[in-house]
Amino acid sequence: MNTAHVNGITLAFEDSGGNKPVVILSHGFLMDHSMFDKQVEALKGQYRVITWDERGFGGTKATGDFSYWDSANDVLALMDHLSIDSAVVGGMSQGGFLSLRVALTAPERVKALILIDTQSGVEAPETVEPYNNLHAAWVEHGSIAVQDIIASLILGPGEWPEWFAKWAVLEKDQFTKAFNCLMHRDDITGRLGEITCPALIIHGTADAAIPMEKAEVLRDGIAGATTLVPIEGGPHAANMTHAEPVNTAILRFLEAVL
Repeated sequence: MNTAHVNGITLAFEDSGGNKPVVILSHGFLMDHSMFDKQVEALKGQYRVITWDERGFGGTKATGDFSYWDSANDVLALMDHLSIDSAVVGGMSQGGFLSLRVALTAPERVKALILIDTQSGVEAPETVEPYNNLHAAWVEHGSIAVQDIIASLILGPGEWPEWFAKWAVLEKDQFTKAFNCLMHRDDITGRLGEITCPALIIHGTADAAIPMEKAEVLRDGIAGATTLVPIEGGPHAANMTHAEPVNTAILRFLEAVL
């Protein structure tokens, strides 16, 4: 992977390259840049696609506590590093959290948003204790104690040995820093009206982590033109399990806005 030294961290990223319109995709919690492999393959012929590892995951270490505003600034710093003035910015779940914050921080640099199975709010009160218990079990016993539960929340039914292997080697302090960021994020729903760029909202109808109603909040709150595309049967990581309809929606959107 490539690396960029920005904001006091060494940020790992992949860049399909070329003199084409730029699309930057940010991954979900407990994932890494590779969750977008199918999107990169579908888009790279027409677009320059950049994926990266966020703090705490893959090849990017968290050097201290951080917020999704810090992660948004990581995207902007990576753009500066690559001399990219503006781009389509998007992501899945926590990648969407930080992408919304990129649009709020530097609206002039965001041509459009792609928001996959994400939301603008915070965790529902009834999920806080179960998530804290999952974190505690992971820290005490390792990822193997909770990997099946976590996979069912993110990836849905199936066998996921490649992700189990990645989770097994995830350093516990990195996991904890990223978990604290996730659980202590601020609610930006009241600021959605400040976002005036076009937005594509993609959401799996079987998402067990973020309900469809949260996607509808994004659709109704963002001031720019929005399109909500439900992915029938799609879990939280719908872009991985239902890549074909997701890619079709993204390609149509990009053709319309670029």
